[in-house]
Amino acid sequence: MNFLYPGFLFSLLAVAIPILIHLFNFRKFKKVYFSNVSFLKAVTVQHSSREKLRNLLILACRILAIIFLVLAFARPYWSSGTAGSPENGNLVNVYIDNSYSMEAVNKEGSLLDEAKRKAKTLAKQFQLNDKFQLTTNDFEGRHQRLVNAEELSNLIDEVKVSPVERSLQQVINRQNSADAGKRNQYNYVISDFQQQFVGKSALNTEKNNSLNLVRLNANTIPNVAVDSIWSLSPAHKPGDREKFVVQLRNYSADASTGIPLKLTVNNQQKALATLNIPAGKAIRDTLSFSGLSAGWQKGVISIKDFPVTFDDNLAFTFKVSTELKVLQLSGAHSGKYVNALFGADPYFKLNTMPESAIVYAGFHQYNLIVLAGLKAPSSGLAQELKTYMKNGGTVVVFPDLEAGAAVYSSFLEALAVPQTVSLSKDTVTVNTIALKNKIFNDVFEEIPAKLDLPKVNQHFIYTGNNSNGREDLMGLPLNQPFISKYRSGSGQLYLCATSLNIKDSNLPQHPVFVPLFYKIALTSVQEQPLYYTVGKSNYLSSAPITLNPNQSLRLISGKQEVIPEIRQVPGQTLLYVADQIKTPGVYELYKADALLSTYAFNQSRAESDLHYADDKALRAIFGAEKVNLTKPGDDLSFKAVENNHTELWKLCLVLCAVFLAVEALLIRFFNKLKI
Repeated sequence: MNFLYPGFLFSLLAVAIPILIHLFNFRKFKKVYFSNVSFLKAVTVQHSSREKLRNLLILACRILAIIFLVLAFARPYWSSGTAGSPENGNLVNVYIDNSYSMEAVNKEGSLLDEAKRKAKTLAKQFQLNDKFQLTTNDFEGRHQRLVNAEELSNLIDEVKVSPVERSLQQVINRQNSADAGKRNQYNYVISDFQQQFVGKSALNTEKNNSLNLVRLNANTIPNVAVDSIWSLSPAHKPGDREKFVVQLRNYSADASTGIPLKLTVNNQQKALATLNIPAGKAIRDTLSFSGLSAGWQKGVISIKDFPVTFDDNLAFTFKVSTELKVLQLSGAHSGKYVNALFGADPYFKLNTMPESAIVYAGFHQYNLIVLAGLKAPSSGLAQELKTYMKNGGTVVVFPDLEAGAAVYSSFLEALAVPQTVSLSKDTVTVNTIALKNKIFNDVFEEIPAKLDLPKVNQHFIYTGNNSNGREDLMGLPLNQPFISKYRSGSGQLYLCATSLNIKDSNLPQHPVFVPLFYKIALTSVQEQPLYYTVGKSNYLSSAPITLNPNQSLRLISGKQEVIPEIRQVPGQTLLYVADQIKTPGVYELYKADALLSTYAFNQSRAESDLHYADDKALRAIFGAEKVNLTKPGDDLSFKAVENNHTELWKLCLVLCAVFLAVEALLIRFFNKLKI
C-alpha cells in the first residue's frame, strides 16, 4: 500500500486523545445515603463490569474512526496492472510539448515550465522499480532509453523550445513504439493541445496502454504572422526591378491595424509598408525594389507583433544571375529571328548549332533550347530532349512546314506530345489568347477592345491526343492550337503550329512575338525554393555538384554546421538533411571554401494559430477509445494515482463513518441496564 500524501500520517498521534480521556476519566462524586447497603453492593458490581466493557468498545470505535479519517486524508492506494505484471514495475512515457506555442505565458509562468513541473510531479507518484521514458517534439534517440525518476528529472531540465512540429497521432505512435516488455505502460501527453496539433481525424491508441492527456491552461492569444512570400519576377537580373508578394495572416478574432512591415536584403532596407488586417483573414502586399548585384541574396520579411514573436520574421534567399543560356538548333535560313530576339540582350547567352552538327552532351548547360526549322529531326534528338525536359529543361519547337507532317509526326510522338495530322493552307487569324496566363503578365499595359493577333497562312493540324495536358497560350479557329505548352517531367515544351518563315505567318514580325518568347525564356530558369521549413524539408535541391573522393559538402549557419548526405539525380544534386537542421536561419552550402548556394529555413506557420482544442473536441477524436483527461488546475499527483492505481480513501471515509455510528449507538443504548 502507498500513500499520496504520507505527511498526514503524523496525524495518527491524535489517537492518544481518546486513550488519555479513557485513562483519566475525571468524574465528580456525590454522596447518596441508602438504608440497605447489601443491595447497593450488588448493583455496583453488576454496573461496573458492563461500564468497563462499554468504555473499551467506545474507545476502540474512536481510535478506529480517527485512524481511518487520517488514512482518508493521506489517500492510500495500491497499484493495479493491465497488460503487464505488477512485480515487474511500470513503464511511464511522458511527452512534453516543446513547440513554440509553449512559450505562451499564464499565471504559472510559461507553459513549457509548467509542463516540466507537472512531469516531475508525475514521476514522484510511481515506485522505485518503475522506469520512465521522455518524449519531446525532437524525437531524440537518447530519450528512447529507460531511466529512473532522478534521471528523468535531469532530462526534463534539459528540454528547450524546438521548431520541430509533431501531431498528436505521431506522439501517440512514438510512445506506443516503446518496448515495455512485461511492464504496465502508462503514457502521458502534457500539452496545450493546439487545434493543429490535435487534428480533426480520429486517433488510434494501444488498448493495453493507459493514455492520459494533461491539458495546460493556455489562453487564445492574438497573433499576426508573416505567412509566406513569393516572387513575381520570372528571373533575377542585376539591377532589374524585383517584385515580391508577401502574405500576412491575422489569427485573432479582432482586426489588427498599423502592422509595420519591413523588407531587408543583405542587411539593407529595401521596402516599408503599414498594413491593416481584418480578423481571421490574410492579406497580400506587393513589394518592389531594385539595385541588386549578381550573386546570392539573403532577404528577411519582418513585422512587429507582440506577444507572439517567433513567426514575425521570414527569411528567404534567391540568386541574381548574370546570364541565361539559350541554345538554338536551327535549320537552313531559319535562325535570324531567334538571333535577333536573344542576340541583342547581353543577359542572354545565345549559342547556335546547325542541324548537321548537334552536340547532345552539352544540353544540360542551357536553360532553354529552341528548335527552329529542323528539316529532319531524329528520334535520337527526341530522346535527348525528353531527358533534358525530365530534368527541368524548357524546349520551344518551331517546325519546318516544308518537311511535311509525317516527319514531325514521328518526332513529336517520341516527345510524348500530339502528332501532326496534316498541313492546312487556309489563311486564318489567331482568335484566342490566354491573357491570364503568367506568361503574359506585364506584357500588356492596357488590353484594347480588339487585339491585333498574328495572321497564319499555313500551319500544322495536330491530333487531339494529350489535349488534357495541353495549355493553350494562343489558339486558332475550330479549337486548333497555335502555341501550346505541355508538361514533360520537371520541364515543359512549347509547340508552335507554324514556322518562323515569314511566308507561313507574320508571327516573327508581330508585336507579341518578342515579349511572348522573352517571357518563355525568363520562366525557363530553374530556381530553388525561396525557403524551406524546419522539420518538414528533408531534401534540398542544388545544381549538379561533382565531388572528389572523400570530399563532402557543408551547410553552415553561424556556429552550426551540418554535413548533408548527397544523392545525384539527373540534372541536379539532392542534399539530404533529415532532422539535422533544427534552427531557423540562412545556411550557406560550401564545397571546401567555395560558396555554392544558400538556403533559408523558417519555422512552420502551423504553430502560429493559437487556438486550442477543448475537452469535447479531445474526446471526440478518440471516439470509443478510453483516455483519461486532466483539466487545467487539476492535481496531477492525484490524477496519476486515480488513473493508474486503485484508491482506498473512499473506503476509509466509509469505515470512519461506520465506527462513529457504532460509537453513537454504544453511548445511546449500551448503558440502559436492567436492575
